[in-house]
Amino acid sequence: MKLTSLLATAALGLGLATAAVAEDKTKVGFVYVGPVGDGGWTYEHNKGRLAVEKEFGDKVETVFVENVAEGPDSERVMTQMALDGADLIFTTSFGYMDPTINVAKKFPNVKFEHATGYKQADNVSVYSARFYEGRAVQGTIAGRMTKSNIVGYIGSFPIPEVVRGINSAYIHAKKVNPDVQFKIIWAFTWFDPAKEADAAKVLIEQGADVILQHTDSTAPQAAAQAAGNVITFGQASDMSEYGPMPRVSSIIDDWAPYYIARTAAVMDGSWTSTSTWDGIGAGMVGIGEISDAVPADVKKEALALKAALADGSYHAFTGPITKQDGSAWLGDGETADDGTLAGMNFYVEGIEGDIPQ
Repeated sequence: MKLTSLLATAALGLGLATAAVAEDKTKVGFVYVGPVGDGGWTYEHNKGRLAVEKEFGDKVETVFVENVAEGPDSERVMTQMALDGADLIFTTSFGYMDPTINVAKKFPNVKFEHATGYKQADNVSVYSARFYEGRAVQGTIAGRMTKSNIVGYIGSFPIPEVVRGINSAYIHAKKVNPDVQFKIIWAFTWFDPAKEADAAKVLIEQGADVILQHTDSTAPQAAAQAAGNVITFGQASDMSEYGPMPRVSSIIDDWAPYYIARTAAVMDGSWTSTSTWDGIGAGMVGIGEISDAVPADVKKEALALKAALADGSYHAFTGPITKQDGSAWLGDGETADDGTLAGMNFYVEGIEGDIPQ
């Protein structure tokens, strides 16, 4: 055989081997609602993606698209990921729910995982964290530390996840401070630093000396820092660069173990459609370090609540609790069922204002 033929045969063999290696890789896609540098929600999901890469090395390839609007554009992005060979796609915002279901129907061999939604299919799992447990801890600290008795809350969208968080924070603030009031501003965005900063400033002007947020940027932290004598809590990520004041603690979303486990399930063929809703006990919800700006007795109380939530001896929604309209919801010692929590569309008694429709 001529040398040129040998070289050609060797090159062909090398090409086939390279292709085989590429085909052996599990391709995992991530669709993000914000930028990976938001310092909050998307930042933590992207940490989970990087953990997948670290865990599996050259056995996986990960791809992501950031700043994907909820709606038709997300469906286009998911479709392109599937066409590009993704084996598993994580869609990481509530508004991606219907697009995820739509695309999954077209690609039955691709596995999809949707964060914070409730619609499943044979190839679609759902997963979320019990953020409301972290809100209970925040509410306790907020109720103890407010001097004005006004706590401001920046809501993103009026979906059950956010309504649950407001209710949980309020219930626990009220338990330790019967005089506390909540003022709520809806930003109608997950990530818009200008809007989030403006919302924080308005709440501070209205007398709030504690700001809680269910939006994803650090802008409310910066606004509180500029105002002085206002405390805040990190949302989704630690935001510890604003500690020890105004950020006195945080809710941290740790997605890495889940992402690693679900990727492994695709790789070994054991993946099935599941619904996962874990909290502090399972480690999916973390409580960031409580800073020294919090009095020692308040810190002790907050950590005791965290421990009780973690071991299941206490549920964040334990009666007696009455709805805002005055109707009874939970009797003394009764706890909320997951179905009601998953679809929560009402405020508890004492919260002023209406949930936007």
